[in-house]
Amino acid sequence: MATSRWTAAPARTASSRRRGAVLERAILDAALEQLGTVGWNGLTMEGVAARAQTGKAAVYRRWPSKEDLVADALQAGLPSLTEAPDLGDVREDLLELCRRVRETMFSQPGFALRSVLHECDVSQAELFNRVIVEGVVEPTMRLLREVIHRGIGRGEVRPDAANSYVFDVIPAMLMYRTKVCASEWSERDLEEMIDQLMVPLLRRRAA
Repeated sequence: MATSRWTAAPARTASSRRRGAVLERAILDAALEQLGTVGWNGLTMEGVAARAQTGKAAVYRRWPSKEDLVADALQAGLPSLTEAPDLGDVREDLLELCRRVRETMFSQPGFALRSVLHECDVSQAELFNRVIVEGVVEPTMRLLREVIHRGIGRGEVRPDAANSYVFDVIPAMLMYRTKVCASEWSERDLEEMIDQLMVPLLRRRAA
């Protein structure tokens, strides 16, 4: 299930002074908000500090660069893909897994991550590509393997379908359609991908 690691910072009162993890959450939250409004190119450490209602020095003490701050904000905010669906049918499991991946990619941090990848240069993009690989692609692959192996155990999926090419299909299609085609992956899109591509790849061949 996709569960967010992101917890909004508590409201600041006039008599309280935020420290430690509370202040860090406020800064990371402010970084995501700034990404959503001014984008990667418009984001500054000063702007994040102002949004978080703290001093610029407090930001620089924790993150020496804009790249480090944004990478941590994205990693902290992306919903976690931690649990494989188990609905008793491989088609339904795959469809639900795709819905959870879509939820992650179209969350506030997911939107911010896609915006960053479009705006930053090649060397910066390498850092943020690691965020998307570690936060979305690798968890999706792990859960996909679990769903397919469970389908093999139920007799729904042919054993030789558990291979790297099949495991690559859903992440590759999602990333291609999202990044290149700017698709938001409607329910119909997901169903067609599963029914027209994945189910034929996985089903047992006729004797």
